[in-house]
Amino acid sequence: MPSEKLQAVEVINESGKAPLVLVCEHACNFVPAHFHNLGLDADVLDYHIAWDPGALAVAKEMSRLLDAPLVAAKVSRLVYDCNRPPEAADAMPTRSEVHDIPGNMEMSDEDRAWRVEHVYNSFHQVLGETIKARMSEDVQPVVVTVHSYVPVYQGVKRDVEMGILHDADSRLADHILKESVDLEYDIRRNEPYSPSDGVTHTLRRHAIENNLANVMIEIRNDLISDPEGVSKAAKCLSTIIEPKLADLSLTDKVRRER
Repeated sequence: MPSEKLQAVEVINESGKAPLVLVCEHACNFVPAHFHNLGLDADVLDYHIAWDPGALAVAKEMSRLLDAPLVAAKVSRLVYDCNRPPEAADAMPTRSEVHDIPGNMEMSDEDRAWRVEHVYNSFHQVLGETIKARMSEDVQPVVVTVHSYVPVYQGVKRDVEMGILHDADSRLADHILKESVDLEYDIRRNEPYSPSDGVTHTLRRHAIENNLANVMIEIRNDLISDPEGVSKAAKCLSTIIEPKLADLSLTDKVRRER
């Protein structure tokens, strides 16, 4: 297995003051050299199968607007999908959409273990530490993950423009959906994915288990393919989320004392 050190995660605006941690698990399409593009042509790594185009740009702009730290993956989800647990079949997929992934076929146990340790564990350790650093007796940070999706999937056009996804905790999702009625976007609950698709792993591990308000945002990537689209989406979401942060981030102890 490779011996070089792999930087699988970065924290942007680490000293951000908002009671919020932003997350972008599919921020990057980078495949380390020793994986030889996983047997794929280089141009295939520009496709959605390797990352979420536009998601990092939106997350960075939200980080700036809200003054919140952002935890972002620095390795393609084809090497390891940080929004999946190690036991999930699509954590290291052998096929994504219409593409076979040769470098993920017939992996050895050693190879799988290396990816889990150096990508998945590294990412979630940093995310956990970032969240913990912002927890106090009075404040529990809100967790928001940012993703994008393709406008046409397996030949089917997707009309929904923005998905607000949640698992067991719908507090922030309910607020966003209520306040977004008059926006230009077609915004829907738990579309184009839902918890049954296994997409809420990060929320469950870091937010739901710690009783932190949370939401997963999915944006159709044709709407965030240029700076104007990125700015518009980030501003709309930040404007809706910001007024609710103070209330959602209060601990149960503080709420009882109010």
